[in-house]
Amino acid sequence: MPADLDTNLVLQKIRDFDADAIEQAETFRGELTVFIRTERLRRICEFLRDEPQLSFKYLSDATALDRYPSEPRFEAVYHLRSLETGERLRLKARLSGDDPRIDSLVPVWPAAEAFECEVYDLFGIHFEGHPDLHRILLPEDWEGFPLRKDYPTEGYR
Repeated sequence: MPADLDTNLVLQKIRDFDADAIEQAETFRGELTVFIRTERLRRICEFLRDEPQLSFKYLSDATALDRYPSEPRFEAVYHLRSLETGERLRLKARLSGDDPRIDSLVPVWPAAEAFECEVYDLFGIHFEGHPDLHRILLPEDWEGFPLRKDYPTEGYR
């Protein structure tokens, strides 16, 4: 593990709280990315929000990646910011391509509501416990999920 990961306060706090939740950690251009086990994501996010030394109270973005044809196929991606410390953090969780599902983070950060609808609309990832998961950009009768890598370039006919 690179030295900067060994001394990173955010990563150390997550390890101290629940080391088994971490699948992988890396830095790129000074920004930490932590892969969290899907079933522990909400609990880790609550910790990151509530831990006084971290205070990640701001969810600036949530999106997804399609790694087709790899499996697990999808990554749910969350960009967090601590307005108190200025620290940024990227969380990722890997999801199966067969039936991509993950807990909603709306109870942790209400701003996740629209982000999760957008990810559902474009990638087809279901957010369990979301208060109103629906298409937000495309018509309700749209067929398929256009940001999936196996989506036909000319659409469905």
